[in-house]
Amino acid sequence: MNEMLNSKKAPETIIKEKGLVQISDSGELTGQIQQVLDANPFEVQKYLDGKEQVIGYLVGQVMRATRGQANPKVVNEILRKELTGRK
Repeated sequence: MNEMLNSKKAPETIIKEKGLVQISDSGELTGQIQQVLDANPFEVQKYLDGKEQVIGYLVGQVMRATRGQANPKVVNEILRKELTGRK
């Protein structure tokens, strides 16, 4: 709020400038997710073997790759879809 008052900038402008925009575009996230899956074949195999808790680790890796900007709900959905396709 102080930032808006001091700079007279629109909230959207401040959010973009500070890198606080959340990524929800499935096309953009799918590329990041593919890279994470390719870089973590051991964890992918554990998931495919039935250890579903590994999904948390993979979501964390995507969040790290996107510097925390990815929408976790969308990441979770895409990850599960991509992993199902690898069975």
